[in-house]
Amino acid sequence: MQQIILGSSSPYRAELLLKLGLPFITVSPDIDERPMYNETAEQLVLRLSEQKAQTIAISHPNSLIISSDQVAVLKNQILGKPNNHEHAVRQLTASSGKTVRILTGLAVYNSQTFNMQSTIEEFQVNFKSLSTEQIEFYLHKEQPYHGAGSFKSEGLGISLFSKLKGDDPNSLIGLPLIKLIKLLASEGIDVLQP
Repeated sequence: MQQIILGSSSPYRAELLLKLGLPFITVSPDIDERPMYNETAEQLVLRLSEQKAQTIAISHPNSLIISSDQVAVLKNQILGKPNNHEHAVRQLTASSGKTVRILTGLAVYNSQTFNMQSTIEEFQVNFKSLSTEQIEFYLHKEQPYHGAGSFKSEGLGISLFSKLKGDDPNSLIGLPLIKLIKLLASEGIDVLQP
């Protein structure tokens, strides 16, 4: 079996992939994640997922590379990683009481056959109406400055939501396992076979 590589530095994505019981290593892709001019959120997550896998393939031939990218979208505006407290306050204030779409691009790239499979998983989160004090408390407690939309659903971020809607809750954390299992099966990997 080819070496499986998770193209991510996220411990949360690695934890999700461990659920499938497959041996893998992680490699952090180093790419420019800024959106291109007039690029939609869907185009962005698909492009970045594929680009991460292809970048890793350069130094890892004969591998099966799994990569993903995620953005939050509020009223057709991409909410990227806030990177600091001030931007996170703005993002959460804008999201308060509203529905935010979480788009996760997923790519599986076989660097031996050059076969690229990619897809997008959408998940919707309805934010509670949040007070300034709640936003400040959450940000100081969790410091989610490197996550799209300024929250980490795998932690206290779940307390920000009133409702979740989507096919795979794993996609909210950044790795849609249901779709991944299907893409792996196309590469001859059945996670239910020894």
